[in-house]
Formats: sequence, C-alpha cells, structure tokens
Amino acid sequence: MKLAIIGAAGTAGSAIYKEAVKRGHEATGIVRNAERAKEALGNDASLLVKDAFELQRDDLAGFDVVINAFATEPSKAYLHVDLTAKLIAQFRETLQPRLFFILGAGSLLDANEQPFVETLKSLPEAEAWISIPVNQFKQLEFLRSVDNVDWVGVSPSAEFLEGESSNPVIGKDHLLTAADGKSHTTNGTLAVAILNEIETPTINRSRFTVSD
Repeated sequence: MKLAIIGAAGTAGSAIYKEAVKRGHEATGIVRNAERAKEALGNDASLLVKDAFELQRDDLAGFDVVINAFATEPSKAYLHVDLTAKLIAQFRETLQPRLFFILGAGSLLDANEQPFVETLKSLPEAEAWISIPVNQFKQLEFLRSVDNVDWVGVSPSAEFLEGESSNPVIGKDHLLTAADGKSHTTNGTLAVAILNEIETPTINRSRFTVSD
C-alpha cells in the first residue's frame, strides 16, 4: 500500500515510516526539513518536503493511508486541532485515503472513568506542557463528530518512549498498564500496532490505545 506519514522525522512518525518500509509498503515521509528527515530515516528515504498546513487534496489523494504524526511545541498546541480539521475537510464523503491520527494518552480514561488529562494537570510544572494533551483531547472530541470520513485515532500509554517493539496490547478508551505494572508504549510498539491495523482493518471512526 501507499502510505504517507506527516511528521515522519519525529518520534512516532520515524518508527511508523521504518515499520512500513520493513513490511514492503510504499511509504512517503511528509516533512518540513529534508536534512533532519534523512538523518532519522536514511538518505534514500522517500520524502515530500512541505509544511503540513500547505498540503492540498491532490498531494494526498493518491495514498491509501495518511498517518498524521504531527508534533509541535506547547505554545502552538492548538495546531493539533487545526491540522486535524484541515485533513478531515479535504476528504469529506470519501473512503480513501484512510486517515490515522496519533493522539496522546490524555484523552484516555483512568480507573475512575475520568480523562487522564485531569491527572496530568496536577503534575509539577504541568503548565509548561499541558496544552499538548489538552488539545489532543480536543482532537479526539472533534473526530468523534465526524461520520463521513474513514478515520482512526491512536493513543499510546501514559509514557511514550523511543524503543524497540514488543507485542502490542490493544485497548479502546482506558489507560493500559504493561506487565511491569507501569503505563508505557515505545514508538516501535506503536508502529507495529498501527501497521497491523492498516493491514488488517478492525477500527472504523473510533480510537484505540496501545501498550507494551
């Protein structure tokens, strides 16, 4: 399949790109900085060098799947919602490409059935970064209002780290814990879970979560 990964030089995007190539898919990384992308993905990486907000329908319409792994600084966290809205608007009433959105853990429910973002708000120095999980929660709320685009949301566990893949444990809307009792997901495990879902679709217009 033909896959486009927005933000392919980042933690999530680079792992997804590499996993897609490993499985024989035709992957294209959509990035702003080609030099940084080649450092992350290799000199032979297939790239489209373009700002995500300048992407047009024609740039993406030829792909089977578009994965939005966009990341930004906390002061611009609202761009998570803006880019999601832009991509959805471009593909209303279509079945292709299938759109994947990498969401944070903040929108997951804890053991008390409360959004995990409320716990995050109470952490020391949360003011410096809390806007990101808050806006990723807003992403999910927006996506849940969309019923005429083939979209999938994906949330890692509480701690998202670079690391090798393990066998993904899949959930729906509740925060998961790994075998060690901690809540974590490596970018390798996340990539495996996403490629599994791409190759064998089970989710439609919904969100799933991934744990190591």
